[in-house]
Amino acid sequence: MAIRRLDPILADRIAAGEVVERPAAAVKELVENALDAGASRIDVTIAGGGQKLIRVIDDGAGMDEADLALCVERHATSKIPDGDLTNIATLGFRGEALPSIASVARLEIATRRAEAPHGLRLRVAFGEVSAAAPMALAQGTRVEVRDLFAATPARLKFLKSERAEASAVADVVKRLAMAHPDVRFSLGGEGLSGFDHQACAPGQEGLLARLTQVLGRDFRENALAVDAARDDFQLWGFAGLPTWHRANALAQFVFVNGRPVRDRQIAGAIRAAYMDYLSSDRHPTLALFIECPPHRVDVNVHPAKAEVRFADPGLVRGLVIGALKQSLAGALHRATTTNAAAAAQKFASNLPGFFRPAPAQNWDWRASPAAPSLLDAAPSFNEGAPSGFAEASPAADARAHEAAPQESDLAAPLGAARAQIHETYIIAQTRDGLVLVDQHAAHERLVYERLKAERAKNGVARQALLSPLVVDLDPDDAARLTDAADLLLSLGLALEPFGPGAVAVHEAPAALRVAAIESLVRDLACSLAEDGAAAPLEKKLDHVLATMACHHSVRSGRRLAPEEMNALLREMERTPGAGQCNHGRPTYVELKLADIEKLFGRR
Repeated sequence: MAIRRLDPILADRIAAGEVVERPAAAVKELVENALDAGASRIDVTIAGGGQKLIRVIDDGAGMDEADLALCVERHATSKIPDGDLTNIATLGFRGEALPSIASVARLEIATRRAEAPHGLRLRVAFGEVSAAAPMALAQGTRVEVRDLFAATPARLKFLKSERAEASAVADVVKRLAMAHPDVRFSLGGEGLSGFDHQACAPGQEGLLARLTQVLGRDFRENALAVDAARDDFQLWGFAGLPTWHRANALAQFVFVNGRPVRDRQIAGAIRAAYMDYLSSDRHPTLALFIECPPHRVDVNVHPAKAEVRFADPGLVRGLVIGALKQSLAGALHRATTTNAAAAAQKFASNLPGFFRPAPAQNWDWRASPAAPSLLDAAPSFNEGAPSGFAEASPAADARAHEAAPQESDLAAPLGAARAQIHETYIIAQTRDGLVLVDQHAAHERLVYERLKAERAKNGVARQALLSPLVVDLDPDDAARLTDAADLLLSLGLALEPFGPGAVAVHEAPAALRVAAIESLVRDLACSLAEDGAAAPLEKKLDHVLATMACHHSVRSGRRLAPEEMNALLREMERTPGAGQCNHGRPTYVELKLADIEKLFGRR
């Protein structure tokens, strides 16, 4: 079959399959164009999940007649003035979005520059361009896309429901809104909950305000500030407390030079930073922003610009892990505020019916259990307790309540111990509420952190194997392990190459079983191939310490003296990560006095 040149419109439709795979991708391209034009307000409207209508209006710089004619031509752009792909400072740069959209839909662009006497309108119907015409318009640009993919019916078959497509559009607009808090964003249309996020002030407080608009008030109450720099990379943003977690990673947002991205190495760094706080099936909520010189990151590695490639991925990984660990350590005992709300809701839902009595009708006081005749016949309080009560041990130890609490303890974040109930939970009083502490979970975390500090100070104890353990591997995996030999040695694993496709292990951490070393080496090879880290070994060593902490901590059922309870509370306040146990569960719940008063109808 002879080779022939494709029709230009057909070529555009083929390219549109990469650039515009669904309505959300078209919205992303149009909103990025508006941001590159310097817009301070962007309004997005959709219908039919974006397939019937997409309308994006901005108040940016606008275009003149020459630019308007060029913008629908393939590979025409104003964003690479010197042709240097290593110095891209804008969100868009390829010049593919508008011609790709125009080849598979009906496109109308209306635009006006500030100095122009009137606006201009250009229409393109499935690749056929009409002449520009004048029209009345304020400064900025309005882009309307109708009947998306009508020219490619096969693409329509792969679209999801209108509600699902609308949800994808909302996700795209929310991500871009988070990346640009100084711009006002609004979204409206069928099948979604619209929003209108006002522009926020510059700086960290403005960023937190925008994240609160998008993610909700709970994020503000459970967010930790992140701020770090290394070389010419800067990292800032907010990370959720470990006790405020989710079942998936959909609430993790990463931005590079203002561009929303999904990067596997950064996702791995986030997992590594939270590994000591969360179980493997739970994920934190966070928004991280990375700024670096354009030549240190390649944004031209994905058709939809959803992925990037760093010149030094190891530096970025170390920056993310270090910054997150520093913020989490600085939180000390702090735990999520939603636990208290959940506890109060649980109490309220279990209130007996007599706490909400209905108005009585035809009530006779003589039928009351407190009628005088019944009270006179009641046994005296001096007659002694029934035998069943005399034999039972008390469920609560109130010895801590015998002495007045110290003012210093009351002023402390976790308050002063007042009682121990069921020999498992400590009740502490603060100035504005109470704290309920799980003594075993709390002390387990304290012992675990103490063991980790000792390991960091003294190093990992190693034991020499009686004979080297040879592990056969893929040659590439063996080479990765050999290159990481110094890192593995710092974690207690000494190995060296043993011919092609094999390594010989001479020493291993003393805390690990010899039988588990071979599978550990294979796991390390996979981890190094994925993100260059030795997470499996670190995780196994931490698991050993966690097991030791569990067996050497205060057990449930042990009665504590008031001094011991207060000492436990004070140590929790000084220890990083004390808000959750080694399994990610909270170690305490705090109820404010206002919450308690609501339970009793006082508020």
